[in-house]
Amino acid sequence: MKLVPLADRILLKPVEAMETTASGIILSTATKEKPVVSEVVAVGPGGVVDGNEVKMVVKPGDKVVVAKYAGTEVKVEDVEYSIVRQSEILAIVE
Repeated sequence: MKLVPLADRILLKPVEAMETTASGIILSTATKEKPVVSEVVAVGPGGVVDGNEVKMVVKPGDKVVVAKYAGTEVKVEDVEYSIVRQSEILAIVE
């Protein structure tokens, strides 16, 4: 199955959370926080959203920072994705 985002929506795949802290403590899977950096998998076409023209500025392969609890989570073929609006993206990681 393939997901294709509509309008100004973007399909993101979370980047794996760090398994150790800066001081070297190994974290269990229960204590890991939801990652805020994600990789763009697919981008909708943009267009007119709520009466405003939206031009998409991210592209597949970009790494972006999103709000901690932004978007809608979906699971396809045992892979977890998040679908967010472009306005929910806070920054592009360069």
